[in-house]
Amino acid sequence: MKPHSKTSNDISFDDFQSQILQDYKIAVTSRECSLLGRREVLSGKAKFGIFGDGKELPQLAMARAFQDGDFRSGYYRDQTFMMALGYLNPKEFFHGLYATTDLEKEPMSAGRQMGGHFVTHSINDDGSWKNLTQQKNSSADISCTAGQMPRLLGLAQASKIYRNLEELNQPNFSNNGNEVAWGTIGNASTSEGHFFETINAAGVLQVPMVMCIWDDDYGISVPAEFHTTKGDISEVLKGLQRDEDNHGFEILRVEGWDYTALIHAFENASDIAREEHVPVLIHVTELTQPQGHSTSGSHERYKSSERLEWERENDCNKRFREWILENEINTEEELKLLEREIKQKVRAAKKEAWSEFLKPHIESKRELVQLLDNAAAKSPNKSFVTKVKNDLIAVEEPLKKDLASTSRKALRYLIGETTAEKLALERWVDSFLKEHQPKYSSHLYSELDSKATSVQALEPEYSGTSEPVDGRIILRDNFDALFAKYPEALVFGEDTGNIGDVNQGLEGLQKKYGALRVADTGIRETTIIGQGIGLALRGLRPIAEIQYLDYILYGLQTLSDDLATLLYRTVGKQKAPLIVRTRGHRLEGIWHSGSPMGGLIHLLRGMYILVPRNMTQAAGFYNTLMKSDEPALVIESLNGYRLKEKKPENLGEFLTPIGKIETLKEGKDITLLSYGSTLRIVQKVAMELLEVGIDAEVIDAQSLLPFDLEHDMVESLKKTNRLLIIDEDVPGGCSAYLMQEILEKQGGYTFLDSAPQTLTAKAHRPAYATDGDYFSKPNAEDIFEKVYAIMHETDPSAYPKLR
Repeated sequence: MKPHSKTSNDISFDDFQSQILQDYKIAVTSRECSLLGRREVLSGKAKFGIFGDGKELPQLAMARAFQDGDFRSGYYRDQTFMMALGYLNPKEFFHGLYATTDLEKEPMSAGRQMGGHFVTHSINDDGSWKNLTQQKNSSADISCTAGQMPRLLGLAQASKIYRNLEELNQPNFSNNGNEVAWGTIGNASTSEGHFFETINAAGVLQVPMVMCIWDDDYGISVPAEFHTTKGDISEVLKGLQRDEDNHGFEILRVEGWDYTALIHAFENASDIAREEHVPVLIHVTELTQPQGHSTSGSHERYKSSERLEWERENDCNKRFREWILENEINTEEELKLLEREIKQKVRAAKKEAWSEFLKPHIESKRELVQLLDNAAAKSPNKSFVTKVKNDLIAVEEPLKKDLASTSRKALRYLIGETTAEKLALERWVDSFLKEHQPKYSSHLYSELDSKATSVQALEPEYSGTSEPVDGRIILRDNFDALFAKYPEALVFGEDTGNIGDVNQGLEGLQKKYGALRVADTGIRETTIIGQGIGLALRGLRPIAEIQYLDYILYGLQTLSDDLATLLYRTVGKQKAPLIVRTRGHRLEGIWHSGSPMGGLIHLLRGMYILVPRNMTQAAGFYNTLMKSDEPALVIESLNGYRLKEKKPENLGEFLTPIGKIETLKEGKDITLLSYGSTLRIVQKVAMELLEVGIDAEVIDAQSLLPFDLEHDMVESLKKTNRLLIIDEDVPGGCSAYLMQEILEKQGGYTFLDSAPQTLTAKAHRPAYATDGDYFSKPNAEDIFEKVYAIMHETDPSAYPKLR
């Protein structure tokens, strides 16, 4: 806690005369926003605040080294950096705090994320890419600590791809790979596994990444020694330091109050990463947190008086001000005048933002009060409606919630009335909800005409001489066609490159397309997903391979919190069309035959989840996805690679539709719905059921997210009036989701003569070996007996009890 007494002077002050005062203005402006922001939260105008006070100087230095085309992947304290780049002004800062649902006023997320989460717009309104090399870029922040790390790896790797693949000529995305990916993180969050996995992978890949650690010695209330061995992250990571004989990181350490040292360190890091494609870690120490961690509490509760005094004396803005005065860059009087002007401007911006936030609400309130007054005058429940109206009048600063809630409650007192005034109120409620609900719910999936669910099916074509081949051959040759067609396509994962994946679905493709496009990775699922996100954010078309479906759990947080929410939380202003390829379902053993579909379909809303029953169908899904630009998870059937399928002639062209079921066998007695590997068992049982007079209709779900957009399941139920869903997920998992989709969303319950049922795996993980599969997951006899029991209940005389 004892800083050096002098500031470094290894860069001439003359070079900084024009920028120093501007930097000080930004630092003071940012600090004033933080101070007023906290007050707005405590006053109740905002829900929560987490600010960048105490971190202003290193962010200014980072902004100086940041160039057009660069990308930031940071965390929620980088407001000064965004202000320095010109992407955030005080009024926008407060609109973010108030959660204004207007993207023009709150360009970071239109109120979908709390303040402090930053993004730049990569996408035009028509879905086309902006020229990312002509702007400074920030990938969309997430709150999860260290959650920004995995995508940072991919953002950096994209520069390496663009520099080394001559066939890529995409000037909108890269200038010869000269772009640097900048990461920021708090010192405490370096304890997370995401941080270490990313740091290791960046060192292996040697990508242009600069990792900036803002170190204020605490993680909320917990001191650094409880977070990090030796209490010092750069000390821990010394083994990563490159030397003459080994690749690695360049590691720099600098005090966060030392302006010129910071400028030098960040410029040095930029040069190393940009020119040499060597990752750099900058450990910025001796930072402070003047207002504590967030508005949730006070740091006076857990910091000693000595520590608090040290923080007051070594606040980076205070030290910067002292340095300016010591070097006669400005006078005390001039600085005081400047500071007064900044405070006035920030206060004015706060007031204007709050006024803009409230204005449409107040106008809507005025309309609603008049409608309530009119309805009350004609209603026998006038006193009740009038009370609702008066309660609304008393709300001086109404939110949209107040208006929606009040208007809908008022209608309860008008039940049975048919006056024009009541109808006017109903229309107002409907119009209000129609206008405002999308501001909170739009862009979970693409809303453009080019979305994947709009891609029409194109059937595989076969010649008369087509011979059956192993399913993996169809996948391999289809990937070959895609890689030839799309030079921006690449695939990577464990055992993906040299051996062509564990099932040889990519056999020989690394030799043909090179180790950058068909690449092996280490055992690190989280950063495999992160690579894909970052590469996709920069205009490439990555396929990230997770070796087995069970292993996707390692990367689930990144998939769920980052990839699946990206389009939503940026209101369509960033996209990452990453395809995640994996294989799963019925194999053998607890860790290699799981089917956690119930979890995936709920945690990955915002992605497509596709479950092809064979490799032709899987290839068609890849072709469809490459024609669109949305993220998806494709789960190939692990026990289907050696099964024979006829090889299509139009590889790389035929298209499996997304969101459409396929009827594999017509029937009249009962509808059987399944997917993936279990479907083959269902098909076999359907033929056996014919022997006892039961004609089952067999349907392949194909696509779980979305499921059956055309509601074809209802058409099946109209014929059969019975439904059984067979699923190898746990009870209440994916089968429950499918049941809800069919009965509730599609209204299928109206066509049933028997109770709809599910047949699932047991609640435990599947036991090992063939017997384990038989007794853990639905087998042929289970399916046969379940269907027979349903028919027995329907007509006991025609179908006597089986056992």
